[in-house]
Amino acid sequence: MSDLTNDSVAEYWGTKKLTGQAQNKPWHLDVPTRPGAQSVGVCYGRIGDNLPSEVEVVDLYRASGIGKMRIYDPNEATLRAPFAGIELMVGVPNEDLQALATDTVAATNWVQRNILSYAPAVNIRYISVGNEVKSTDPAAQFVLPAMINIYNALESANNAIEVLQIKVSTSVDGTLLGTSYPPSAGSFSDSASSYIIPIIQFLANKGAPLLANIYPYFSYIGDPINIDLRYALFTSPGVVVQDGIFGYQNLFDAILDAFYSAMEKVGAANVEVIVSETGWPSAGGTAATTENAITYYQNLINHVKNNGTPKRPGKLIQAYLFAMFDENQKGPAETERHFGLFYPTKQPKYPISF
Repeated sequence: MSDLTNDSVAEYWGTKKLTGQAQNKPWHLDVPTRPGAQSVGVCYGRIGDNLPSEVEVVDLYRASGIGKMRIYDPNEATLRAPFAGIELMVGVPNEDLQALATDTVAATNWVQRNILSYAPAVNIRYISVGNEVKSTDPAAQFVLPAMINIYNALESANNAIEVLQIKVSTSVDGTLLGTSYPPSAGSFSDSASSYIIPIIQFLANKGAPLLANIYPYFSYIGDPINIDLRYALFTSPGVVVQDGIFGYQNLFDAILDAFYSAMEKVGAANVEVIVSETGWPSAGGTAATTENAITYYQNLINHVKNNGTPKRPGKLIQAYLFAMFDENQKGPAETERHFGLFYPTKQPKYPISF
């Protein structure tokens, strides 16, 4: 999850002002099991000391009808759980990037141990090589070399046809954008360009998506004067931002299309953006309420299973909700502990039906 400050969020998610309050919505998430619903996954974080066992968690995904899971490291107990019917995104922790980037044998061993030992019995669809690595982070220099080494290890595997369906990418956040308003002006910052553009070129060459963590919540709390809560919660009664021929009724689409515009400007218009995290906290800070959280999740799911963005109207959006559980050891902000769809007891925080 993004650790953006309020000021930095306000700077790059600026938008027009529309005054008003969130509309009241019934606290029910109705997500029928049909092809569109499979565009929605849920992130499974484990930064807590009171969480269910990995087998219980996978069983809960299945019992809840959740067809996609994101994990942040190749946890053996999770990967050995019965995954039938669940598509998986596996993460490479940031602290492992240097070793995988500088040692091809280490990358080959990582792929063998954590991917090929389980695929194709486990339906691993994506590998996220690093999460929210900033262009100024020491790890930034290792992201693309690690991606290349992992891709090459998959390519050289005996069951190449099956494993090459696994797409190698990385998860980024909005700090890489220098301009995001209006969405058509979206572009990568000068400071981030030398880092992110070669990564995007790699994704374009390999037919892989960019993974982006998108949080209208942080945008709203960063600039509540100019960003209306309804725009963040998908409850605006009409278009809020008119950007040429495109009208934006929610901030989620505006952020996503800013990424698409940025990639178009570097010659990567065909690279898909998959939303690898998005969510709203239910407690712990400004606008972090149960009502707002359920409104956001309900409207997000209804939106992505039926719609694309204004720039990509014919392309349904793939999105991963953050997160499966409240994680009591996350921080430092209190809101970080309250993004779960479920309590650690496995009881749903909201009456969600996938």
